Amino acid sequence: MIGFDLTDEQRELKALARRFAEQEMIPRAREYDEKEIFPRDVCEKAHRAGLMNFAVPRELGGAGMGVLDTCLIQEELNYGCAGMSNAISANDLGTLPILIAGNPAQQREYLGMLVEKLSFCAFAITEPGAGSDVASMAATYRRDGDSFVLNGTKHFISNGSVADWIVTFATSDRRLKHKGISCFVFPSSLPGVTRNRMHGKLGQRAADTGEIVYDELRIPQDALVGREGEGFKYAMGTFDRSRPEIGAIAIGVSQRALDECVKYSRQRVAFGQPIANFQAIQFMMADMAANLEAMRLLTYKAAWMVDRGELPNAVSSQAKLFSSEACMRITIDAVQIFGGYGYMKEYPVEKLMRDAKLLQIYEGTSQIQRMVIARDLLKE
Repeated sequence: MIGFDLTDEQRELKALARRFAEQEMIPRAREYDEKEIFPRDVCEKAHRAGLMNFAVPRELGGAGMGVLDTCLIQEELNYGCAGMSNAISANDLGTLPILIAGNPAQQREYLGMLVEKLSFCAFAITEPGAGSDVASMAATYRRDGDSFVLNGTKHFISNGSVADWIVTFATSDRRLKHKGISCFVFPSSLPGVTRNRMHGKLGQRAADTGEIVYDELRIPQDALVGREGEGFKYAMGTFDRSRPEIGAIAIGVSQRALDECVKYSRQRVAFGQPIANFQAIQFMMADMAANLEAMRLLTYKAAWMVDRGELPNAVSSQAKLFSSEACMRITIDAVQIFGGYGYMKEYPVEKLMRDAKLLQIYEGTSQIQRMVIARDLLKE
């Protein structure tokens, strides 16, 4: 039997996250976006409110939430500001490889750190020349006695310049492609790690996006996550679990855009009446609402499947693809409904449109999602 009712606990989680978005994020969103302010103060409040590190297991002091519950919270936080929400929720991406393949000692040390106090971690896989093509990464590692030595550069890393610890990927031999990649975790303070914040982004400007350089970085053998040579598998497993959350981000941004349009269309008068009376405007908002409902259903299904222990590779990609593309259309139409005012920073929809674009790019571009879906369709 299929059911769509949320539990009382889930409704309370959504209400808590919405109040947080309205009280702590929306009042600061415009300033933090314009000035590229990293929202550490907002993250402090989110940490105290239990709105960070959703997947850390209960035995380590975390909430132990599933992907569906996390998506419900993500919707509401991204209703407030996608940039701030990126800073709040980027830890989830960093924790996933440790949950998937980390040993108990790594889980206690690194995941426990996130719960004890406000801390940040980074999932460092993207490189200047290897974004979607993960198997072509240039960052390398070698064994040297009882240590590993890493060299290379990671680019466009969420929380990259503020992270207290880093999960990263490197290859032992580029000729091995995906079979040569391993996963490592270590404190960001080690000698040989240089981090810089990247500036000048189109959207999600409050979020920290960093460059991380490894220069003869020496790490101990116990920094290896899982088995050597299986890092690519852990990375793909991470994306299977995280891509529904991109759908939830898109839902939050889109819902905010629609709500702003409904409010504005009732207030804006043209030709002697509110523009909400015009069928052209009504149809645009009706399409927004229909797409939002489809986004929710597909995203919730993907999240539900992950929580059941499945790895819905294609469905997770469908959720990310459809939701991110629909969000882009919705926010573009929101600017159109606002007209000239929509083009001005005084109104929120231009920021929503800028924030939406990144959803089609990170954690696998829309084109990569189509490749994943097509491969699933055509497999024997």
